[in-house]
Amino acid sequence: MARTRAPFTLGSFLVRWLVALVLVMGAFNPLGYSYVTWVFGAEVTATAPAETPAVPPPSTAAGDTTAAGSGSLPLKIVVGLVLAIGFVIYLRATWRSIGPFGVALVVALLAGLVWLVIDLGVLDPANTDAMIWVVLFGGATVMAIGVSWSHIRRRITGQVDSADVGN
Repeated sequence: MARTRAPFTLGSFLVRWLVALVLVMGAFNPLGYSYVTWVFGAEVTATAPAETPAVPPPSTAAGDTTAAGSGSLPLKIVVGLVLAIGFVIYLRATWRSIGPFGVALVVALLAGLVWLVIDLGVLDPANTDAMIWVVLFGGATVMAIGVSWSHIRRRITGQVDSADVGN
């Protein structure tokens, strides 16, 4: 009996992209609410220009075990392992589906788009926080494309990956 699959849609891609974005932002973001900030307890936010105040890192209130640098070591290890598993799944799938050349092409395309937006005056390259956000969104986009590539290629060309062929 042939297995029917749900069609791959823009919504399917957006779900994969949102998961990649949560993974990347959970690991690090310039707001100070991330695994890196939580584990290392240092302010790792970039210095923002004077006209754009940076969001301060979480405060260390009495009894607050989630503030930067505090909390249970086993919990930090478990959360770190969950993030590592997520990154391994996404990065391995990306590498296997589009390969190093595909990753380079997607990164080059995203870099070209960033360059265009800077050239149009929409993005200021001197704004460190904005550039960090661009890199984080770009990383999530590369991983989402990699995880979705088999579906995208099947929709474009009609070709099926050998892993998709049943016995």
